[in-house]
Amino acid sequence: MIETTIQYKINPEQVVDLIVAPGVFKPTGTTSLLIKAVKEKILTPCTILDLGCGSGIVGLSLAKHGIVKHPLFASDLSSTAVACTIKNFKNYNFNVDAREGSMFEPWENCKFDVIVDDISGVAEEIAKVSTWFQGVPCNSGEDGTSLINNIIKESRKYLNKKGKFFFPVISLSSVDSLLKEAKNAFKNVELISKQEWPLPDELKSQHILLEELRDKGFIKLEKKFGMYIWYTEIYVAFND
Repeated sequence: MIETTIQYKINPEQVVDLIVAPGVFKPTGTTSLLIKAVKEKILTPCTILDLGCGSGIVGLSLAKHGIVKHPLFASDLSSTAVACTIKNFKNYNFNVDAREGSMFEPWENCKFDVIVDDISGVAEEIAKVSTWFQGVPCNSGEDGTSLINNIIKESRKYLNKKGKFFFPVISLSSVDSLLKEAKNAFKNVELISKQEWPLPDELKSQHILLEELRDKGFIKLEKKFGMYIWYTEIYVAFND
């Protein structure tokens, strides 16, 4: 396994050295928004599952923020990602229980106070031409919802009473479908934050594909000031 180290700013004053490897999802702007949202809403230590942990940066950031009842629980479909997560936690002297497996498979009969989902919801055709998923599987379906909708359906089974489920919604997927699924599964679905982004360079030449997906209702995309704009929203869902 060829590993490299990147630097990631977990707050304006603190940077961590993060071990990553080919096929391991690297942090994005959505990752940063998700971390910030959890920090704003969770004020005391609790049991946390980092679902789709990648390098482990979400859980590591929350551990350094002091809101994790150790160990931090983490899982990913990729054995390489799990290995990176374990190494990153070890380097910062935090405990982690990291397991390999799809969605909730590693956590049968387990329950958590908080589940943080950073598994992508991007239309599969967009994932194929973007740089976000180099070497990382993204079988998310034509409208980007197949993985996330299944996670939303299952997540309540793995939450303690008064547990909270945090998840991102990316407008390069069917936003309406994802929110409908969340509202079917939970009594409360609250928008925490929203950030608009310009299209990355590699997608600017894909305007025909993007417009086709938009016209089918598979994605939401706006044209402002001569450029295409997409967005990330972060939600928290809970029942009590």
